[in-house]
Amino acid sequence: MLEGCQTAKERWGGVSEIIDRWLNERQELIVLYCSINGMDQFDDDKRPVASKLKELCQILVDYASAGHFEVYEQLIQEAREFDDGGIELAHAMLPKLEGNTSRCLKFNDHCELLCSLQKLQEAVSELGETLEERFSLEDKMIEILHEAHREKLTGHNV
Repeated sequence: MLEGCQTAKERWGGVSEIIDRWLNERQELIVLYCSINGMDQFDDDKRPVASKLKELCQILVDYASAGHFEVYEQLIQEAREFDDGGIELAHAMLPKLEGNTSRCLKFNDHCELLCSLQKLQEAVSELGETLEERFSLEDKMIEILHEAHREKLTGHNV
């Protein structure tokens, strides 16, 4: 997961300040997720899981919100401007991303209610699968809606 994030950052980083910030937030989310996944009640610093979980949920919600309200909008606007078929892809992918966001928000809403470490670990594992799917969809969206226009954008100093 972290390697995929680094590859995406190398490919699309620097093209857009919004995408850069968003990919940095994605990396932060992945690192925190990895530090929680499979841990017991305390990590190496004796910081309670609840503290890390709260931070994970905050970054998760911020990341998903930035995707929907900043990045996706920018990519869709770019697709409209270039009018080269990308808008159809965006409209096909958005419902999948919205469903994924619902699962992320469900995790956020319910993680504090999980009464056992085993149930928490199961929920975190499911979240990992959800994030993998999300990152794959987002990377495809960036590649098709933004990467295809990179030369045109840099040629116009955008």
